[in-house]
Amino acid sequence: MLRNVLHRAIAAIFVLLLQAGFSPLLAQPLQTLRLNTFPNATNLALFIGLAHGVFERRGINLELEFTQNSEAQRDGLASGRFEIAYSAVDNAVAMVELAKQDVIIVSGGDTSMMEFMVHPEIKTLNDMRGRTLVVDRPNTAYALQAKKILKNAGLIEGRDYAIKSVGFTPDRIAAIEARSDNAAAGMLNPPFSFAAKDKGLKSFGRAIDLLGPYQGGGIFVQRTWARDNAALLERFLAAYIEATRMALNPANRVQAIELIAARLKQDPKIAARTYDEALLQPRFGIVPEAKLDLEGLRAVLALRAEIEGQWGGVAPSIERYIDTGYYERALGLVGAK
Repeated sequence: MLRNVLHRAIAAIFVLLLQAGFSPLLAQPLQTLRLNTFPNATNLALFIGLAHGVFERRGINLELEFTQNSEAQRDGLASGRFEIAYSAVDNAVAMVELAKQDVIIVSGGDTSMMEFMVHPEIKTLNDMRGRTLVVDRPNTAYALQAKKILKNAGLIEGRDYAIKSVGFTPDRIAAIEARSDNAAAGMLNPPFSFAAKDKGLKSFGRAIDLLGPYQGGGIFVQRTWARDNAALLERFLAAYIEATRMALNPANRVQAIELIAARLKQDPKIAARTYDEALLQPRFGIVPEAKLDLEGLRAVLALRAEIEGQWGGVAPSIERYIDTGYYERALGLVGAK
């Protein structure tokens, strides 16, 4: 009799602990994962997940670090300096095709949230003739979007405008403001794009509106690491999906704005505009459930084929670059919303 009472009491306590957010995984040592990303607002899910212990509850000690440019990020993932990269997924494609690394994209995250922005003296895209487009790196992701936007306006790199690698968004803004090497345009994302507008830079439009669907940021890893650490990767993705739900919940607006301001050293007013006018916007901001947009990924490959002439100008199938199994099993861990 007493034994049955004790069993029921222990079971009740366990249920209460689970409801309070306790996880049995916490009884085990946390496994460290290192994630490298760019310092921008697309990382809100990571910020809010860390703040709420979402990754710890899945048994993960997540170490977040920022990169200055995509080349450093790609080199770091290839060398094993960190296990996970969050960035424009075109970088994963570049690793496969240019660096011959066996990398796979395992989830989405955002649509890029990039805008084509220019110095105030640029009135039309034709005014970019003889000017310089500043980019992170010239052969990946948003640089290709910028080249396509200019190509649609009849402007060709090398013939009509120059291109210069300067690094991440704040460095691109600084170059445009200073007109360094005649810099006049670049692709900018929030929160920096909002701050740039306040400084007088102009937007010629959002990339997604100018070019259509595009898979921007996502999670990618080395295939062999994923295979050898499948359960760990799935727990991470489950936590990331949970954190994405929290980031998109308007009930968390105040904390989200505080985290953007603190993590990215931005004015709270800029952080608020970022959250309200970018991150929560359908088709533009953070993607619900961190789902990979297969149509958008096909657009990534088509853009690389057209602008870089890769694969003889004909984009290959996306299957070579993705493995959605880890995501699907992670979604099973958290439950479809």
